[in-house]
Amino acid sequence: MSQPVVLGIESSCDETGVALVRGTTLLGDSLASSVDEHVRFGGVVPEVASRAHLEAIIPTIERALDDAGLGLSDVDAISVTSGPGLAGALMVGVSAAKAVAWALDKPLYGVNHLCAHVCADVLDHGPLPEPTIALLVSGGHTDLLLVRDIATDVTALGRTIDDAAGEAYDKVARVLGLPYPGGKHLDLLAQQGDPTAIRFPRGLTSARDMDKHRFDFSFSGLKTAVVRWVQQRQQDGLDVPLNDVAASFSAAVADVLTAKAIDACQEYGINDLQIGGGVTANTQLREMAGERCAAAGISLRVPQVRLCTDNGAMVAALGAQVVDRGLAPSDLRLGTDSSLPVSQVHVPAR
Repeated sequence: MSQPVVLGIESSCDETGVALVRGTTLLGDSLASSVDEHVRFGGVVPEVASRAHLEAIIPTIERALDDAGLGLSDVDAISVTSGPGLAGALMVGVSAAKAVAWALDKPLYGVNHLCAHVCADVLDHGPLPEPTIALLVSGGHTDLLLVRDIATDVTALGRTIDDAAGEAYDKVARVLGLPYPGGKHLDLLAQQGDPTAIRFPRGLTSARDMDKHRFDFSFSGLKTAVVRWVQQRQQDGLDVPLNDVAASFSAAVADVLTAKAIDACQEYGINDLQIGGGVTANTQLREMAGERCAAAGISLRVPQVRLCTDNGAMVAALGAQVVDRGLAPSDLRLGTDSSLPVSQVHVPAR
């Protein structure tokens, strides 16, 4: 019997994503971004993002169906991000998903945005090993997860206690005079710099910190250290070596992320590490993770870059896993939750 076709809708921040998945196969997807509308503000403006989702949602659904060569009548279930994310942005996606589910009389599944990032990898490499350690690094989240089952059993081992890695990238980029979003611009500079030129601090890695925050992250102090280093350089009348600052900053972030992820693998006796989220596009993070995992005998899974940023494919993929487990669907009372905990992979009917 053929596996069901799941339509996934993502609208948690500034990307309107829609995709169709059957099992672990991506049939078609489409993405509309409002990033350019936020550039002049130096960050995402929630109201602007919500309005952009309203304008993009129907055309994006239509393009995804066209890309898959399918019609709405071919859809067996609808999956949608119900949290975490921006409240207004989430409402657009959830409202659209409920409308499609009602019109087609098909089951609706509200799913967790963070778990969907982890699940995106199944579209590249097949089912996740069980259990696996997952490092999620996105614009607003930095989480270390123990994934025993991507649809039913996800436990948070650690998270950022202040700035997420992606937020630190954008703030440092702003200090260096780079445009928003800063991550890709910093990455390009870092590839031309010396990562050992400046020894920036590694947050929550001292013996005292490791006792209480072994698997937690902190990038606020690192961001401040970079700002002060640049300001001191300018006060001294010296040029700021942008390439070296970018490379040294990126190395500090990648060092902490990979060290804690591998520590978690070893602590729990798990030989599989999956990394997801938009910051996973960073060159130094990918390279350092590959080198350290190889040295530790850990198998590393990282999806292609286009599946790391927010997209509908990851939501459809997680929805397909939830459907495959036979879990209870949501209903038309499905709401949004800006702070939905990662342990709640999907939201059943109330």
